[in-house]
Amino acid sequence: MGRILSHERVVMPGATPGHFIYMLHGIYGAGRNWGSIARRIVRDVPGWGAVLVDLREHGESRGFEPPHTLEAAAEDVAALVGAGPPATALLGHSFGGKVALVFARRHAASAGLRRLWVVDSTPEAGGERGSAWQMLHMLRRLPGPFPSRTAAVEALQAHGIEPPIAQWVSSNLIWEGEAYRWRIDLDAMEELLRDFARTDAWDVVEDPPPGLSIHFVKAEASSILTDAAAARIEAAGRGSGRVFLHRVAGGHWVNADNPDALLALLEPDLSTAS
Repeated sequence: MGRILSHERVVMPGATPGHFIYMLHGIYGAGRNWGSIARRIVRDVPGWGAVLVDLREHGESRGFEPPHTLEAAAEDVAALVGAGPPATALLGHSFGGKVALVFARRHAASAGLRRLWVVDSTPEAGGERGSAWQMLHMLRRLPGPFPSRTAAVEALQAHGIEPPIAQWVSSNLIWEGEAYRWRIDLDAMEELLRDFARTDAWDVVEDPPPGLSIHFVKAEASSILTDAAAARIEAAGRGSGRVFLHRVAGGHWVNADNPDALLALLEPDLSTAS
């Protein structure tokens, strides 16, 4: 067996959950980005635990061998699930949403997967554009070192990055010697983003694996999921009865912008899956 992704299991004290939801973050992120959502789920939905996953070359999951592709990322998740509790549910945000779809294509049955939640992500292939690419170019222009975390945040803001995003990205700084440097492998990030752009996962949406329900969440203030893609998802749902599109107020970081709306959708569905 290859390397196992870094992860954190979240359960209520003394509980022995029979079901787990694995949570996959977006590009440049880490499992802890979804910690508050995970803690509320395990508090509110009896019998459930959560697994916060650091995808390859993110968080503490460093040193994974290339190629850095969505297929490789999905196989990493499969190895983690194989070594841990069954994945009754899987949630993926942004980049992690398409990783989740690729995982479901091959491993839904063997993982025991019954619910897939894709949060402000898209199954369609597309061009190399958007905020993730802008951030990649920015980090290449600002490689550091920085005398302090504040200095790095200020440098990002001076180049047009909004303060909350600059603060979030600064979690990828590490102290080395006498300065802060990015621990992100930018070449690996670029490889993952290029594969995200060329990967089409419509087959999973339009012909879901047996027994799997797929829920898409579109953040209304985000342009990640286009109107055309949303309409195609709704059409797939009319065909199979197992694909759903939910629209919620908030931006791309809907887990921070509108967690109550997200949980109001997610928790009842997990209750029925158990």
